[in-house]
Amino acid sequence: MEEENKVIPAEEQAPAQPSPEDENRGLEPHGSASAPRPGDRKYGSRKGRPPERRQGRGGFRQHTDEYLERVVHINRISKTTQGGKNVRFSALAVVGDGKGKYGFALAKSGEVPDAIKKALAKARKQMVSVEIVKGGTIAHDVEGVFGSTKVVLKPARPGTGIVAGGAVRAVIELAGIKNIVSKVYGSRAPINIIRATDNGLKQLKRYEQVMLLRGLKTEEQLRAARRQAAPTNDKPQEGE
Repeated sequence: MEEENKVIPAEEQAPAQPSPEDENRGLEPHGSASAPRPGDRKYGSRKGRPPERRQGRGGFRQHTDEYLERVVHINRISKTTQGGKNVRFSALAVVGDGKGKYGFALAKSGEVPDAIKKALAKARKQMVSVEIVKGGTIAHDVEGVFGSTKVVLKPARPGTGIVAGGAVRAVIELAGIKNIVSKVYGSRAPINIIRATDNGLKQLKRYEQVMLLRGLKTEEQLRAARRQAAPTNDKPQEGE
């Protein structure tokens, strides 16, 4: 009886042996360096502890956006009232996909990041398409006017690049035009320049539209020319 009631010290106790089930699973006894911990995920491709995840919570989600963004100008607006000065910021932003679509917007807020965020979101809702011809340029010369600002846009040969500066370059690059020459006359305010550039790009006409307006060709003739120019995928079979 005394031997049965005798307490064995913890130092003399044998180390815990893994059960047969744990050996079959390939698991190690609890407390070892490589044993699973409470924070581990057992299932799915997100195995790992929360601090080890990439970019913290939700780091595995990749947000891809096809639009390019550019902030053209940020202006500080101050209004003096009886209680003091009320300071706000306005942001002018341009977005585009580089394939013939662009948009611009002007938004205001009490903080610069908020103003930029509002301008970009507003510009995405006002996307406009522009006709780009072979060679990455425009079809013909145009003049865009807004207020006292006039922007002249001229097509250029491949390799010329974008000869423009400031706000005009932002719109042209994000729209996807590769070769063009521009000149600005009058007011140099960024918002006026962008609106004048937008007015000029909206005046671009295609070859078919000009032929119809001048009465030189009919719609049937243009359709026939389009069918003739379209590539045919019909290949002659063997033995024909």
